[in-house]
Amino acid sequence: MLTYEQALAELLAAARPVEEIRHVPLTAAAGRVLARAQDATVDVPPLDNSAMDGYAVRVADIAEAGVRLPVSQRIPAGSVGSELQPGTAARIFTGAPIPPGATAVVMQERCDAVDGDVVVNHVPRDGENIRWRGEDIACGGQILRAGVRLRAQEIALAASAGLPELPVYRRIRVGVFFTGDELTAPGEPLPPGGIYNSNRYMLRTLLEGLGCEVRDLGAVPDNLDATRDALRRAAADNDLIVTSGGVSVGEEDHVKPAVEAEGSLNLWKIAIKPGKPLAFGEVRRPAGSDDGRQTAWFLGLPGNPVAAYATFVMLVRPFILRLQGVDKVRPRSVTLPAAYVWKKPDQRMEFLRGRITDDGSVEIYPNQGSAVVTSLCWADGLVCNQPNSTVQPGDPVTFIPFSELLG
Repeated sequence: MLTYEQALAELLAAARPVEEIRHVPLTAAAGRVLARAQDATVDVPPLDNSAMDGYAVRVADIAEAGVRLPVSQRIPAGSVGSELQPGTAARIFTGAPIPPGATAVVMQERCDAVDGDVVVNHVPRDGENIRWRGEDIACGGQILRAGVRLRAQEIALAASAGLPELPVYRRIRVGVFFTGDELTAPGEPLPPGGIYNSNRYMLRTLLEGLGCEVRDLGAVPDNLDATRDALRRAAADNDLIVTSGGVSVGEEDHVKPAVEAEGSLNLWKIAIKPGKPLAFGEVRRPAGSDDGRQTAWFLGLPGNPVAAYATFVMLVRPFILRLQGVDKVRPRSVTLPAAYVWKKPDQRMEFLRGRITDDGSVEIYPNQGSAVVTSLCWADGLVCNQPNSTVQPGDPVTFIPFSELLG
């Protein structure tokens, strides 16, 4: 079996970003991946402006606190004032252009308005409360690098630099299906031996959270022909196929032989717990596919929901991000003291469901079984327990918050 790091390295080495680029308006850019670096078309801010509501003054006119100056003009945001004459002040508002001649803005809380004059109760320094032209971004300077997933802050930065749209990679198309005769849709009567198909809703939500276009083929019966047919249908117009269930070695586990019959299996079994039976390969596509690729990628996840979740966030997610063109795909972790005892080490890397306590240590859910979905709701991240490692209270452990693993 490959280690977790070996498996992740193999997945990322195989992934190639989609080549198709689309220009989308800023209102549609959230969550997309920027395909080309972007430069500012204007200085930001575009002019010297006031950082406060207050009074624009000449510093030379205020040798001491208590100086009284006549107010010569009023400058709201969006208007341009006239040159500030020596010995006068201008009433100015946040974002308004600094009038020529003014060298500082005194906030209104440090001033008193008296009969059309202002008493300045503070001796300002040159440049006080002035936002200078281009101090954030200089025109022509790079503001966004390629390969970044666009959040609200990147979109705001693009807008402030005058960019109405951005070039992004097209969305990854993912076909999903779920194997198992026992799978029942929520809302339907549960037959003897049946279970409700939680993985369908979990994986769809995870994929959509990554900005994928999800094509859902539903549940597939536990037989080889049905599995091969589902693979062919999913490969026809998708970049990636994701399945859950059927990847172990039982007589009713048909995904592995089906993938080998319809393509190739490049990776199977990883030294992680939960999630050992993760399959990675390719499935042949029909001739004449739109993007010219001859195969669709395949990732088969375990059927137990916690195992499916852990393998998705730790292995499938970075693979998808790399397909989308994201350059930095590894989640950030923190080292925190343990608030638990772990006496049963495994030869595999273990992903334990844990959460941060009020004192900054990490506790784990009492039942770490791979089918215990409640542990995922209770937890706020995963503890990465190295192979053959025991843990005592106070020992440093590696913790990855779910905030680093979702979206």
